[in-house]
Amino acid sequence: MPQIPFSFRRVAIFAGIFVLILFLIEFNSRLEELNRLNNQRDQVRLLATQAMQTQMALQTQVAYAGSIAAVDEWARTEGHYLKDGDHPVIPVEQPGSQPVIVNTPVPTPTPMQNWEIWWDLFFND
Repeated sequence: MPQIPFSFRRVAIFAGIFVLILFLIEFNSRLEELNRLNNQRDQVRLLATQAMQTQMALQTQVAYAGSIAAVDEWARTEGHYLKDGDHPVIPVEQPGSQPVIVNTPVPTPTPMQNWEIWWDLFFND
């Protein structure tokens, strides 16, 4: 059986290569972890920015709701209140005209066949 020359130099080179491979694997896993954490940081920053923008918009709406302009707008549009000097417009008919009567057609029901009635009873709500 031939003997393989066993030198300290070869063992050190193989051990060094093995350690270098382990370092590269560890470095790669750390880079992946760094990328994952950076993506999470970006998502959290985006959510925080959206939350701050929402808060600012809501604070603006609250400030407007407490203002006199908002109360005046509500009173004129939804409250149907009048301000001094306003002239209300009330639509009236022309004198001597007959009111227009619009007949709404009544839908006629379509009769169901017996099998449709049984189907509805068993398979529909």
